[in-house]
Amino acid sequence: MMATSSMATRTSLIHHPLLSSTPSKLILSSFRPSVHFRHLRPSPPRRTKLFLRRISAFSPDDSNTIQNNPLLHDFDFPPFDVIDASHVRPGLRSLLNQLEDELGELEKTVEPSWTKLVEPLERIVDRLSVVWGAVNHLKAVKDNPELRSAIADVQPERITFGLKVDQSKPIYNAFKAIKESPDFATLSDARKRIVESSIKDAVLSGISLEDNEREEFNKIQQELAKLSKRFGENVLDATKKFEKLITDKKEIEGLPATALGLAAQIASSKGYEDATAENGPWMITLDGPSFMSVMQHAKNRALREEIYRAFITRASSGELDNTPIIDEILKLRLAKAKLLGYNNYAELSMATKMATVGKAQELLEKLRSASWNAAVQDMEELKQFARSQGAPEGDELAHWDITFWSERLRESKYEINEEELRPYFSLPKVMDGLFNLVKMLFDIDVVPADGLAPVWNSDVKFYCIKDSSGEPISYFYFDPYSRPSEKRGGAWMGEVFSRTRVFSDDKTPVRLPVAHMVCNQMPPVGNKPSLMTFREVETVFHEFGHALQHMLTKQDEGLVAGIRGIEWDAVELPSQFMENWCYHRDTLMSIAKHYETGECLPEDIYQKLLAARTFRAGTMSLRQLKFASLDLELHSTYVPSGPESIYDVDQRVGKKTQLIPPLPEDRFLCGFSHIFAGGYAAGYYSYKWAEVLSADAFSAFEDAGLNDDKALRDTGYRFRETVLALGGGKDPLEVFIEFRGREPSPEPLLRHNGLLQTTT
Repeated sequence: MMATSSMATRTSLIHHPLLSSTPSKLILSSFRPSVHFRHLRPSPPRRTKLFLRRISAFSPDDSNTIQNNPLLHDFDFPPFDVIDASHVRPGLRSLLNQLEDELGELEKTVEPSWTKLVEPLERIVDRLSVVWGAVNHLKAVKDNPELRSAIADVQPERITFGLKVDQSKPIYNAFKAIKESPDFATLSDARKRIVESSIKDAVLSGISLEDNEREEFNKIQQELAKLSKRFGENVLDATKKFEKLITDKKEIEGLPATALGLAAQIASSKGYEDATAENGPWMITLDGPSFMSVMQHAKNRALREEIYRAFITRASSGELDNTPIIDEILKLRLAKAKLLGYNNYAELSMATKMATVGKAQELLEKLRSASWNAAVQDMEELKQFARSQGAPEGDELAHWDITFWSERLRESKYEINEEELRPYFSLPKVMDGLFNLVKMLFDIDVVPADGLAPVWNSDVKFYCIKDSSGEPISYFYFDPYSRPSEKRGGAWMGEVFSRTRVFSDDKTPVRLPVAHMVCNQMPPVGNKPSLMTFREVETVFHEFGHALQHMLTKQDEGLVAGIRGIEWDAVELPSQFMENWCYHRDTLMSIAKHYETGECLPEDIYQKLLAARTFRAGTMSLRQLKFASLDLELHSTYVPSGPESIYDVDQRVGKKTQLIPPLPEDRFLCGFSHIFAGGYAAGYYSYKWAEVLSADAFSAFEDAGLNDDKALRDTGYRFRETVLALGGGKDPLEVFIEFRGREPSPEPLLRHNGLLQTTT
């Protein structure tokens, strides 16, 4: 993607809505399927059972409403095409009422055994996860005020129920009894992990607190969920609110034809029906494709400055101001951590991760040191280039100049123009190449299955993944295009169903996993397919890496299948691993074909893309390190309502991680959804932590030989059987060692980024 919730990141969110009392963890014209897949037609999995008994505690009118509620029907796939806001309140409340009864029954009959504890608990957790996940997914891709209001009304009840599960003494004691029994040693790794993590999660959910402390803890959880929801909505609304109409083509000189077409298309959707790419009018927004086209290509420096300032001040004033929300979130997170006996929220966050606060800081500093000198060289080279082009701002480049002049320098240095490369990266060809790659590496077929599952928009595609015997093993939705009026920005992978055996029967030994993959790239314009930048190609590969870990799991214990149960700082390993294949010659040449002529990307252009991979690597590394360092600082040493403001901290961290300090009015934090509306609080460092793992994992394929298909298949088999198959059922470090044969090393990452020689 530009898979981002911020301008400078190129990272994704992943979302898997497991029942939790905390906010959900968050993970930037239709194309035709490949001809050789068209004849294949998968079958749907067995229906997911949401209700195991009739609902009786309602009046006849209520019962009629329940009977007609699509959220409460058994289904093969969620009925995304018919769910609307009117279904949310009655549907979730009915489900919660039933699950409360089932939880109470479980607490009365619970025994310290798998069949009397874990399996019934998973059924309760999973059924709410599926329905809650479906309505929140719709909010992310088809947002409207009615849906927001309905979710907001039900969310406190959902969290209250989650806390009841988390803080259930009978369930907690049963898990402890399993852990302390002689039989614990005989359990599989996956079952041991479930038991140990369930005990730890209960403690982190306040089960050991005194009654008055637990009451305070629960209030904090409710308030944090409400604040995070408001934060994300404010970012979306502030992004949608900004519109700049341009009627004079001179003002947008430099914008490529694709960007002009998009700007005219947006204007047309806003009531300017006669808008054309050639004659306008054109409308610029803060949505990713529109914003980036201006920052990269607009010669009008004043326009770049206006759009940049609008972007970095999103959601920072008026009724959409996120500043007080951030302050309150940080205050409540600190209070929560102290209630649980931690010094700060970062320590609490790390309790369920691979790293410690010290280890995360150590890695960030090592990478910062390796990146700084290279970034200084990057800046000097950029200034010299801008001066050579006669730019008056060459001596004092501003923030809104960096991206523009970086693109010009890239074009000059490598003779690569991202816009001119778009015709070589049409979405249909990119998807074909991606699917062929995973077939070669992991011995799977990706089969178009449109029509098998209901979708929320006509642009959405649906696929089935089959194993080498032709049997379905998973499914996924793909929603590729930007829709600024209703769809959240960025890119993400989300869970619909996880693989599990608890919903099995004689005919179906496991429920198959289902995922959705969402991007925000430029939609088709006119009769052209969606033409992608190379960065958007990387984004699709990135998100599919997340999806593969969810879909290719062989773990049958649903609580640790796929991406569930994996430590947060290891979860980006498969996604970042997949990005490396965008530079693999055979893979790139298979997708880089001109959409009109079929001409392959010229060899010299491929070589230039390869050479440009480390272009401004020091600068790009520092950007990510700035966000990671700022996140850790706010959650470890920052004192809410103390002498420093959050923006003081931003400025201070920026001095160590930015060559051009943030503007005094920079309010980037007000749009930092990863840590204030997602699952990355005191965890943004995980992108870099997992990047070490992913680069080292890819180096195994380099060692085997990137031109040797048999060696790649053999190594791919090992990767599939470990990293992709084991899910959260085994410690991620052990999984990595099982694949790689040793512990991870940062050397491959520094080598890939061209930073080894600048280490200090």
